[in-house]
Amino acid sequence: MSYILVIGSLNMDLVVKTERIPAAGETVKGISFSTIPGGKGANQAVAARRLGRMPVKLAGAIGADAFGAALKTALVEAGVDVDHVAEKSGMSTGTATIVVDQVGDNRIIIVPGANGQVLPGDVDRLEQVIAGAAILLLQFEIPLETIEQAVRTARRFSVPVMLNPAPAAPIPDPLLGGVRYLIVNETEAALLSGRSVTDPETAFPAAETLRARGPEYVVVTLGDRGALVVGAGTHFHHPARPVPVVDTTAAGDSFVGALAVGCAEGLEVEAAVPIAVAAGTLAVTRFGAQPSIPTREEVENFIS
Repeated sequence: MSYILVIGSLNMDLVVKTERIPAAGETVKGISFSTIPGGKGANQAVAARRLGRMPVKLAGAIGADAFGAALKTALVEAGVDVDHVAEKSGMSTGTATIVVDQVGDNRIIIVPGANGQVLPGDVDRLEQVIAGAAILLLQFEIPLETIEQAVRTARRFSVPVMLNPAPAAPIPDPLLGGVRYLIVNETEAALLSGRSVTDPETAFPAAETLRARGPEYVVVTLGDRGALVVGAGTHFHHPARPVPVVDTTAAGDSFVGALAVGCAEGLEVEAAVPIAVAAGTLAVTRFGAQPSIPTREEVENFIS
């Protein structure tokens, strides 16, 4: 049976809830503190496993510390294959310090730790694992040269690549040329296209600009306004259903994981995007990263 392969980050999220996010130089009283498994690679792997029917493998790195052990345990409990998660000696496990206010908005500081040591040589050792994947899912919380090597390898074996370039950073054109699905939010779309993106109308030309650089499909997520797609013969916006917002932390990762599942299972993008929007929408109604990611049954019930 084929599988979804994610190469990406594992972070322990250090989450502070507060009534409001402090201004520069200001101290405010927090409401609660939690440690929650996260990292975009791990989150998207968990999302793909909960929302899909095929196995999910995660490749990445942790440090030899308590956070790393806890992250692997959480992934195993979620059903993700962690055989290719390496332990990097002398490195700490990656962390994300997240401040969440009462309306669910957040601010995030990432310390890469072992994620910064996921290197091109690690990708070379994964060659046959990449070759057997139904889809390869990548993000930008590991080094760019590692992502480039992974895309080159996937291309050699005709494995479709889904890239979520978050946190946003410039992308070389040769890298974009090897990507089938580029998934960006409004901020990333604006930075990468050089165009202002404030709503679906302005997101379409930004997506078209990005698609001209190589990807077969560009998907722009728009938070509570859903998502839009630009591809060959495809140009549409799918709105989101209004819901109470608790925490937006893993909404994007839930969307990406769901979209990867749909594409890996053979759905056209037009059919996969509504499912992904529903997954992201459900995620904002819950607190935390991986704990907020919905199951396939929950998404199907929400849609119906």
